[in-house]
Amino acid sequence: MTASGRTVSAILSGARSRFTEAGVADPATDARLLISGLLGLSSTEMLTRANDVPDAEKIAVIEAAIERRLQHEPVHRILGEREFYGLPLSLSAETLEPRPDTEILVDTMLPYLRTLASEGGDLHILDIGTGTGAICLALLSELPQAKGTGSDISADALQTATANAKRNGFKERFRAIQSSWFDNIDGRFHAIVSNPPYIASKVIHDLAPEVKKFDPAAALDGGPDGLDAYRAIAKDAARFLRQNGIIGLEIGFDQCGDVSDVFEKEGFKRLESVKDYGQNDRVLVFALNV
Repeated sequence: MTASGRTVSAILSGARSRFTEAGVADPATDARLLISGLLGLSSTEMLTRANDVPDAEKIAVIEAAIERRLQHEPVHRILGEREFYGLPLSLSAETLEPRPDTEILVDTMLPYLRTLASEGGDLHILDIGTGTGAICLALLSELPQAKGTGSDISADALQTATANAKRNGFKERFRAIQSSWFDNIDGRFHAIVSNPPYIASKVIHDLAPEVKKFDPAAALDGGPDGLDAYRAIAKDAARFLRQNGIIGLEIGFDQCGDVSDVFEKEGFKRLESVKDYGQNDRVLVFALNV
């Protein structure tokens, strides 16, 4: 045993207790994810190796990570990665941490894209504000005939997305372009997807510290009414859509009507509205109204 004599079970219990005392929302889950991630143990191994005693170096790393979580840094930021749609994705300072609700956008888009694929030829997807590349790479994982372009204003995000594409075996089917909206985009796409910034500027200060302190502001702030990004996309999207092309967007819980109005004024029709796991409006799909 090491000098500390602390087993995996004891370390886990201690972290859970400290998170509980600090008011962490889900202390048991956060403790398990953090400790298992840092030790490289699966959920099963956390049980079968509960009496293992990590060495002093690993315990020091764990202690530092626990302190970071107590300062509201999210678990997956501490670990440096998060799984999305079955893909391990690295995070960086200027990328939004992908959330499970965003997987609904992927699920919603797949049937449309499979229909387009059945008509023959390659599929071309544009992911605006790609961040980690999560949405685009998840679609590529399900659509072997697809190629994706991820655009972002952040060079850091594009470097992260490119690394994630390589990590998951999509290097040859993914390209990254630094662009504000459509400024540096060329060509036409079967699908344009985006999880854009959609939080009204005035309420960002009300967000949980895990979000407002650690997610990049550029990925959160949607302008005075939260709709700036949707206006920018709707304004020019028609020029970049192929015939029968579609647009899939994540939205805020109360934005279904407003975002629909923005796109309908630019000549689009809403094909579908999909709710998230909390039964809030989360995804909208549009096509040109022709």
